[in-house]
Amino acid sequence: MLTARTGANDTPQVLRYNMCFFIGLLLMMLPAQAAEHKPLLPRPQEVRYGSGHLALRGLTIRFSSAPGPEDRFAAHELSSALSAAAQSRVAVVKNASPGRAIVLTRTSNAPALPGSDERGGSEAREAYTLKVTPEGAEVRAKSSAGLFYGAQTLHQLIEGSGGQALLPEVEITDWPSLAYRGFMMDTNHGALLTEEEIKRQLDFLARWKGNQYYFYSEANTEVRGYPLVNLGARYSQEQIKRIVDYARQRHIDVVPCMEFFGHMHDVFRVEEYSDMSPLRYGGEFNPRNPRVKAFLEDWVGQMADLFPSPWFHIGFDEPWALELFGSPATGAPPGELFMEHLKNLAAVVLKHNKRLMFWADMMSGARIFSRYPELISQLPKGTIAVPWHYRVEKDFTPIVEPLAKAALPIVVAPAVWNWNEVSPSFLTSFANISGLLAAGRKYGAIGLLNTGWSDDAQVLYRMSLPGMAYGAVAPWQSSPVDQDQFFSDYAHQMYPPAVAAEAAAALTALAKSQETFSTALGGPTMLRFWDDPFEPGRLKQLQEREKELRQARLWAEEAEAHLAKALELRGDPASLSSLLLGARMLDHLGMKNLYTVEIAGYFRMLGSRAPREKVNLLLRIQTASHNHGLIQDLMDSTTELRELYRQAWLSEYQTYRLGTALGKWDAEFQYWWKMQKEIQDVIGGLEPGEPVPPLESFRPKH
Repeated sequence: MLTARTGANDTPQVLRYNMCFFIGLLLMMLPAQAAEHKPLLPRPQEVRYGSGHLALRGLTIRFSSAPGPEDRFAAHELSSALSAAAQSRVAVVKNASPGRAIVLTRTSNAPALPGSDERGGSEAREAYTLKVTPEGAEVRAKSSAGLFYGAQTLHQLIEGSGGQALLPEVEITDWPSLAYRGFMMDTNHGALLTEEEIKRQLDFLARWKGNQYYFYSEANTEVRGYPLVNLGARYSQEQIKRIVDYARQRHIDVVPCMEFFGHMHDVFRVEEYSDMSPLRYGGEFNPRNPRVKAFLEDWVGQMADLFPSPWFHIGFDEPWALELFGSPATGAPPGELFMEHLKNLAAVVLKHNKRLMFWADMMSGARIFSRYPELISQLPKGTIAVPWHYRVEKDFTPIVEPLAKAALPIVVAPAVWNWNEVSPSFLTSFANISGLLAAGRKYGAIGLLNTGWSDDAQVLYRMSLPGMAYGAVAPWQSSPVDQDQFFSDYAHQMYPPAVAAEAAAALTALAKSQETFSTALGGPTMLRFWDDPFEPGRLKQLQEREKELRQARLWAEEAEAHLAKALELRGDPASLSSLLLGARMLDHLGMKNLYTVEIAGYFRMLGSRAPREKVNLLLRIQTASHNHGLIQDLMDSTTELRELYRQAWLSEYQTYRLGTALGKWDAEFQYWWKMQKEIQDVIGGLEPGEPVPPLESFRPKH
């Protein structure tokens, strides 16, 4: 360690000189500062910058080894990115030619996709090295996946545009910390994503080096022979095949993520199958119903053929009826019935040469879960346990440790916390992902499965892109993701510099707004969005939390301003428009609740014997005017947001459940329209000296 010694006779000028000298010496000892370059996500394991650069214009891309289809795909993806930045063609050439080039070198025939038993670390199949000099660049890897990830890092390294576009001089040695880095998309609780949107998600995950996409389907994937199950609300087998092929090009394995115990109401609501649940039209299989075995063998067989992944996720979370209805119906203790069903299904999955995964909440978890920890020792050999937990805890050990002690392979499952929320709770999501990942690392987890749920059936998933990126970045890196810096780093990889500054500021404000609204309103913001604000208990709460609501709305408006500017600067509309809608909806949430407090204040101010002029001003004009009153503001905002929400829905989803979602907007409009009309009619008809009716009398009844 260097220290600066000073004497009593040193002058201030000498002290300043000495300090500058030692600071300069320390800076010289550091590697070239990464702060001068774009932040890389995920952060590579080893990075050494030089002082030179490689201009993009005039470059070509070529192979030094015989390329396969995946290698060519990586080269053409890189060509597109470099050409767009240089505004000049950076071609992929077949043969070595004079001039500066980026050379892609694959040193072995390692598989393109994750296998059944991968390992992370410096010898991983996906590891790569990258070197950029002023004369050219090389990406070297043992697999096409490594070449693809090296190409993604080259894309992230690009600085400048047009004739100034360049790659900085750098040497990178990189590998995945965890072998499996997945994202699960819930396609069942909420809307049905279009095939194009799923492919957009795959593109997005690939840029952050994610390598698994869990296709969560309770009963909305076509199973031939069951024409009435989710008719009109399912993916065809041909669509799934196209999605699997598309993902493979991007080195992403699509893993079937089914539900073969609970969460199967979409099957049992069909009369033909309703008796296979212990509770008719329920949500869980009765494992001892003689029809269930043949049913599940058929479903597993078709899904195993459809998804070539070596892994097969059978679900098994939250079998709520097991104890109340399943065990009484079968006469078996609930734990025994649970394990019997799991083992039977494991045997079916094994016949198809798949490795079994299951949600482990009934054995290892927190709060209401972990009912049967004694079953851990009975799990079939090789079964992958997936402990999941979505809240923030000081210690995630109880969720992971019991499974690890049994020497089970573990994939930890945090979440992007967005269901039941107007905008994703990014602060909760980041802390949850990092916390559960840290516990997973401590106990030797082989992977991370970042989950994306849509329980309230109203989530617009593009708002969650930053959380999806965080969940892919975190398990690749060996060091924790810097949560405070993430929005800035993410934005600078997603957008041009001027747009990035606006987007990062918007994400920060949006996160603060969402968290503050959730705290002030005492619950999930999307559920509170539709509340009756004049219900006496709710109104009291709003009055007590007025200051917080006001601050939350100010943050929403701040996010709106930054996002509007980002779009004005031609930032990516697919990601930014969704965030802008989230900010506007939070703004509306603030307006609705603050206006409610204001209107209630008018009634208190007026009492029952206020002068007619004051009554007219505060109630007929300020509150219920047909052009610029408070209620009219809410009606206008509701109808405008309804249309923007409809457009956003159709940009991501199929029409399934859109009518249900829009019905809530229509009910919200009707609430305010009825109140406006009631105030106008009643106040307009008051006789001189007649008392003003109480606020409660104007509240629309649902």
